[in-house]
Amino acid sequence: MTATSKRPRDQAESIFSKTRTQSMSLDRINSERDAVSQAREAKTARLRELRLEKEADDMAAALAASPKRAGKR
Repeated sequence: MTATSKRPRDQAESIFSKTRTQSMSLDRINSERDAVSQAREAKTARLRELRLEKEADDMAAALAASPKRAGKR
């Protein structure tokens, strides 16, 4: 009788263990995906800052290089 009463419990523990393993795998996958996403966002922000700085420098250089038109209207 003990063999039959253990069997459903063993099945339940096996199913629970499988479910827990799947859950842990999904958590790991989500964590890795979030890390990749955060790294991409940080890189994009850094590149955007560099681009804006370059554009501002280019505009300042263009303004400095343009001839002054004082009084010519």
